[in-house]
Amino acid sequence: MDHSLHLGVDGTEHTLTVDTRTTLLDALRDRLGVMSPKKGCDHGQCGACTVLIDGRRQNSCLALALSHDGAQITTSEGLTENGELSDLHRAFLDHDAFQCGYCTPGQVCSAAGMLAEADHGSPSAVTEDLQAPVDLSPDEVRERMSGNLCRCGAYVNIVSAIRDTAGRRGSAPRPAEEPR
Repeated sequence: MDHSLHLGVDGTEHTLTVDTRTTLLDALRDRLGVMSPKKGCDHGQCGACTVLIDGRRQNSCLALALSHDGAQITTSEGLTENGELSDLHRAFLDHDAFQCGYCTPGQVCSAAGMLAEADHGSPSAVTEDLQAPVDLSPDEVRERMSGNLCRCGAYVNIVSAIRDTAGRRGSAPRPAEEPR
């Protein structure tokens, strides 16, 4: 049975009719032509489909489109600023934080959500001091990004790009540690 829903995607409002089983990922890609979220595993294990739903990161392959009627969806494309790359996109380029690029849109969306979570003081499993501002150490960034896989292994550069962005935004990370 089909139902109508309304989605704001990267600043553009859309009304569409979908089957009750349609995932948000399939609605974005197949119905709206938004290609930056990728279908990797289709089981919520790789993070290639990560988008921001009302500002919070989520795997769009696990989200039913109808569950997000009226939501504002931001993809990696929507993080651009006036047609220019965001500081996070630029850091990914500057730090060579991608190789094949398949996971990059999901990594960027997850990083944007992760930086917002850290700015709000939300702890992770490795946060040392729950009373202090979140210290975006390499371990902290790795833990927070652990839901996003990079089959090419660009993790060291992804962590560097995120920490650089945090430092530029004023969420100063501590000095770099040796990679493990």
